Amino acid sequence: MFIADHIRNFCVIAHIDHGKSTLADRFLELTHAVERRNMKAQLLDQMDLERERGITIKMQPVRMIYKINHTEAPNSKHQFPNKSQISNSKIPNLEIGNWKLEISDSKQYVLNLIDTPGHIDFSYEVSRALAAVEGAILLVDATQGVQAQTLTNLSIAKEQRLAIIPAVNKIDMPGAYADEAVEEMAALLGVAEENVSRVSAKTGEGVAALLERVINEIPPPSSCLLRDSASSQRESAARQSRALIFDSKFESHRGVIAFVRVFDGEFKQGDKARLHAAATSLEVKEVGVFTPALAAVDVLSQGEIGYVVTGIKDPMKVRIGDTIFLDAPTPGFELLPLPGYRQPQPVMWASFYPEDEREYDSLRDAVSRLQLNDASFTFEAESSPLLGRSFKCGFLGMLHLEIVTERLKREFSQSLIITSPSIAYEVTTRDAAASIISSPAKFPPRGEIVSVQEPWMTGDIIVPDRYLGDVLGLIDAYEGKMLASEQFGSAEHAKEGEVRMLLKAEMPLREIVSDFFDALKSATSGYASLAYEQAGMRPALVERLDIHVAEEPVAALTRIVSQKKAPAIARSMVTALKDVLPRQLFQVKIQAIMNGRIIASESLSALKKDVTGHLYGGDRSRKMKLWKKQKRGKKKLAAGGKVRIPPEAYLQVLKRR
Repeated sequence: MFIADHIRNFCVIAHIDHGKSTLADRFLELTHAVERRNMKAQLLDQMDLERERGITIKMQPVRMIYKINHTEAPNSKHQFPNKSQISNSKIPNLEIGNWKLEISDSKQYVLNLIDTPGHIDFSYEVSRALAAVEGAILLVDATQGVQAQTLTNLSIAKEQRLAIIPAVNKIDMPGAYADEAVEEMAALLGVAEENVSRVSAKTGEGVAALLERVINEIPPPSSCLLRDSASSQRESAARQSRALIFDSKFESHRGVIAFVRVFDGEFKQGDKARLHAAATSLEVKEVGVFTPALAAVDVLSQGEIGYVVTGIKDPMKVRIGDTIFLDAPTPGFELLPLPGYRQPQPVMWASFYPEDEREYDSLRDAVSRLQLNDASFTFEAESSPLLGRSFKCGFLGMLHLEIVTERLKREFSQSLIITSPSIAYEVTTRDAAASIISSPAKFPPRGEIVSVQEPWMTGDIIVPDRYLGDVLGLIDAYEGKMLASEQFGSAEHAKEGEVRMLLKAEMPLREIVSDFFDALKSATSGYASLAYEQAGMRPALVERLDIHVAEEPVAALTRIVSQKKAPAIARSMVTALKDVLPRQLFQVKIQAIMNGRIIASESLSALKKDVTGHLYGGDRSRKMKLWKKQKRGKKKLAAGGKVRIPPEAYLQVLKRR
């Protein structure tokens, strides 16, 4: 068992593709946490989907034993620096409160690293990881400099009041601007340039010294008492064993496995415990740490990061951010939960349908288990008159939707159909107060609406100045507004002609979650970066677009669209429906209607049957009678006939959104 003073809990945070996972690989090698024969690139990215896309999707904790014995002779190119090297280095000995660390001979430290995602859609993952640690390495790519998501991650870390170690990665790359990146980082954090580490996660250069900084500059874990404001609460908490659940997963034979950070006391196998928010009692089946595989230990003590096997088979009972207590409170004291996380707020919704209605129960189990592993994913049951039962699912962005879809298909073997994504509007009608509506089919007619509000976002875009005109045009095309622009980056970069601009803009959320990010990357050859946050609700210039087939409304195809883009969207939908709808014995009108006005229309011609094919020779008048009879029959069908849209045709329209 390690004492808390020898434990360091930290994250690596960065913009996407700045080298977090590669740096984690070097840490694992330096600490010999994984046998050399088992090492592979992106070891902590355990999903095939992460490796295929080259991005981190799920946070992954790992425990490393960092052994310092300066009397040992170097035995590899990754040997840790000796005392002389440390004393001559530029790494400061920092005092944090009344605590100061002096590195000495033959000490072992437990380093709990949590590797985090970098894409903006997974910022909730980052916030959960940061709530479980005391410090973070802020990593920046020397070839790209500070990016928009760098600023967002830094802001989250500052809110948690974490110790931050700045580092510039990829200094070995031919196109690296290491000096300029260091200057940017120093200016961003308000520190001397000497305090910004220079590393190459690929070659290992500077990684050992960076790991030493983790020991020196990140404080050891403390009780959560420091986060409680009232003295009575602190006194109560001191008598309780408490841990914060920051992630979890499900195994069929062991139930829910909670990933925890122990803030007070200790947990061991056989303990009677209780989940605070779920008000559920449990017996601890096993406790352990991440190596990164699950490895059982005798006890998890204060300051440690590990897992608790709960044995609970209902995934909905274990909630991310909940507090787990030992179920033996001190008499006279109330069990106080740890400060949890903010609830994730989905920004877009889409409906998931099983391709086979008989697979609904299987899909329900799959989304329940996935939510256990991805707390920012939400769902609720709903039904459609066309496709039957489904789940209305909430996401943090388009990439999040794509990843969830792929995980359901790969990990749970689900065959899915997904509707067009939509956002929530605040609608006030003449007969009722304002209500939140995220289903287009429930959007009231224009005549009943008093006002419509929609969420707007404020975004930071960092882009080379040569793409400035393209980006400004893109913002305007997506109904955004420019707020400010300024030169961003080092003076040296500007002298060399590589001027980067920081643009502040605001835009409706419905435009951002459509394809704005992809359009931005395309317009700037991948050089632009985007981060955004909520900017409140504003009046929405949107309309309800209804699709009518054979003069009957199809509720499942109703959409809320921008007034500006409504004609183009309407034409696209009726054309797509015409291409996939099976022909009938009568002509079928396909219409897009907005505010009672037809703005796009197509006609599906009737099937033609040769009613005179069996005749031969004779008078033409007989054929004329049959043709007239057929014409009367088609008119009668058109007057009272109804078109049943088969699920296959409807689903093809959704796929072509």
